[in-house]
Formats: sequence, structure tokens, C-alpha cells
Amino acid sequence: MSELGPDPDPGDIPDPRLFFHLQRAAHQLRTTADRRCLAAAGITTAQLGALFAVREQPGVTQRELARTLGLRESAVTALVTRLTTAGLVTKQAHPREHRAVTLELTSEGADALRAAQPEIDRFNGEMRALLGEDEFVRTAAALRRLAHWEP
Repeated sequence: MSELGPDPDPGDIPDPRLFFHLQRAAHQLRTTADRRCLAAAGITTAQLGALFAVREQPGVTQRELARTLGLRESAVTALVTRLTTAGLVTKQAHPREHRAVTLELTSEGADALRAAQPEIDRFNGEMRALLGEDEFVRTAAALRRLAHWEP
């Protein structure tokens, strides 16, 4: 106890290590979400993100997908190989760029997205319960700004 009253609860003191907490939170969330998505739909969260992007942008190129996901093209090449091998997306020759391919979601890919949706909803519900609705919305908005930050 200090002269000014009771010492604050350590949980009430803001911790300025934002990057550290983002890294820990990302790891915890990804680990939990990967386990659940694998159990529900046989796909990881990285594959889930790619499938959503391909569904939302039919005919997307691998370069465009890399930009959308914030990944290197080499990482997306490996990701797309896994998705095509699993029959979740197909590759077609690009109509104008001879070295590029376009990606399309297969019916199996659409099935995987449908199978994962209840887990996505449950996960988001748990995050809403943990943070409260207002904080959930503010956190999502802040993370979106951070994801698109260009220093």
C-alpha cells in the first residue's frame, strides 16, 4: 500500500508491450482455431482464409491471393498446391498472362467452408463473450487498421 491508497491490481496496469501481446494472442487464437477447423472441416485457418478469398474473388491469381492474404508468393504457391491436391480449388490457365493461373473454388472447397462455418461462429461468439460486444467491435476495427498499416 502506498501513501496514495491501495496499490493497483497488476491486471489493471496497462502493459505497453503491444507487439508481444499481439504475438501471444495470435498464437493462442491460431492454435485453437486450427484445431477446431481441422476437426470440423479438415482444413487449417490458413487454408480457410485462402478458400474464403477464392470464393469472394473467383478467378483470382496466386499473386492477387498473396496480396489479399498478406503472404509471400512462395508461401501461397505451397498453400495452393495443398488446396489443389485436396481437391478444394482448381487452377486454370490465365486468359491473358501466359505464366499466371486463376483459382476457382470446387464443390469440395465450398463444402469445407460450410463445414467450418459453425466453428467460426462459435469462435467469434466466444470472443464476443470474452471481450463484450463493444470491445469485440473496437478490437476488430483496431486489428483491421493494424493489418493495413503502411509505415
